[in-house]
Amino acid sequence: MRVLKDILYKVSLKSTVGDMELAIGEIHFDSRKVSKGDLFVAIPGTQVDGHNFISQAIAQGAVCIVCEHLPSEQLDHIAYIQVVNASKAMGIMAANYYENPSEKLKLVAVTGTNGKTSTVTLLYQLFIEMGYQTGLISTVENRVHEHVVPSSHTTPDSLQLQALLKQMVDAGCTHCFMEASSHAIAQDRIAGLHLAGAVFTNITHDHLDYHGTFDEYIKAKKKLFDDLPKDAFALVNADDKRGMVMLQNCRSTHQTFALRYPADFKAKVLSNTLEGLELDINNKQIWFRMIGEFNAYNLLGVYGTAVLLGEDEEEVLMQLSKVKGAQGRFDQIHVGGVTAIVDYAHTPDALENVLKTIAGVRTGGEQVITIVGCGGNRDRTKRPLMAKIATKFSDKVILTSDNPRNEDPVEIIKEMEAGVNPVDFKKTMTIVDRREAIKTAGILANAGDIILIAGKGHETYQEIKGVKHPFDDRAVALELLELLKKN
Repeated sequence: MRVLKDILYKVSLKSTVGDMELAIGEIHFDSRKVSKGDLFVAIPGTQVDGHNFISQAIAQGAVCIVCEHLPSEQLDHIAYIQVVNASKAMGIMAANYYENPSEKLKLVAVTGTNGKTSTVTLLYQLFIEMGYQTGLISTVENRVHEHVVPSSHTTPDSLQLQALLKQMVDAGCTHCFMEASSHAIAQDRIAGLHLAGAVFTNITHDHLDYHGTFDEYIKAKKKLFDDLPKDAFALVNADDKRGMVMLQNCRSTHQTFALRYPADFKAKVLSNTLEGLELDINNKQIWFRMIGEFNAYNLLGVYGTAVLLGEDEEEVLMQLSKVKGAQGRFDQIHVGGVTAIVDYAHTPDALENVLKTIAGVRTGGEQVITIVGCGGNRDRTKRPLMAKIATKFSDKVILTSDNPRNEDPVEIIKEMEAGVNPVDFKKTMTIVDRREAIKTAGILANAGDIILIAGKGHETYQEIKGVKHPFDDRAVALELLELLKKN
């Protein structure tokens, strides 16, 4: 139980009606979860407006309503709080309700189109190796030190987020590393957090179905840095032309990392093979278990973050050389001389990065067979680009289903095919069934060949018409390649 006036501390209020000394049970923005003594936040959403459910929340026992527009009829026994921004208000209230846990540990947020999951996972693994109780909030999973908490969104809603951070503090965690998606930033899900630092990886076209324009997408990412406190650090990729944009109007300490341009944290790729990556970081040569230039950026960002958090440079590099990275990011499966690579690459830039990495480590005599699809009910503009990139950098391409959601996978693939150059149609085929697509790639592959299975990575399901069917690219690839080897 918390007192209402304490929950409202630092919330931007327009007006209040009723008793501010009310004892509040829980906070909810879903009216179906409200019970006696709770506070209901009416949030104007993208699909439904919480204001339409105020009467239902009261009927279920809500004693306080937080809203942007006061209802025309107000009940005497209910407290009404009118706020400027209900989503932002809920983030601040959630922080107050859970006693501001982000102020009791070092919380770092990572944003960008690609590399978020890899960066936060590497940071989590690194700080575990260095002996810290550490928390993780990512697309793949959330962790309270070594306890796994299932993840449904890249960034949880503000109530879940603050509750999770409270668990971490109670468990003795001193650090937490979290992904900050553009949706979460724009929707103020991270309002009320006190960040020790923020990291920008890169930005390319994505989520335009939500943000509308690329400029709005950039603004969403930049908001994370605009809102940083003065005592935090802002670490950005200087090789990305929008990296310095993130630092405009940012009050915190500005830091950069890069492979090409001058930066505070600088690295050079010395060698890159399927076995690993050798980097020169600030004149120290280190071998890592990960491969590819994109991972060089991730590792460099992690190194810079750890140093900015006060860790010893040499200790960081030594421990960082041991970690494996995130699940579903360039995972390799070797069966019968064939290498299958499972990767989450689901944007044009990420797919190109992975295929260029493969091109950089191949000997030239092997085939690269790429299996790729695009998700339904998401940004349609990237579909032809994904197919164009796949055919440009592969010897054979199989266009297949990803997570079609509520769309027809055949229609999604047709939109992808629009990006295939006429000269590349001869090496392109369409197999809607993803399992059959992987099987066909296995049949086409000879010893030494490389199969890239892109788009789903760590996911263990395929979403079709609102139903999540079990499907793990790694498990399916291993099963089918083993079966084909036996035959």
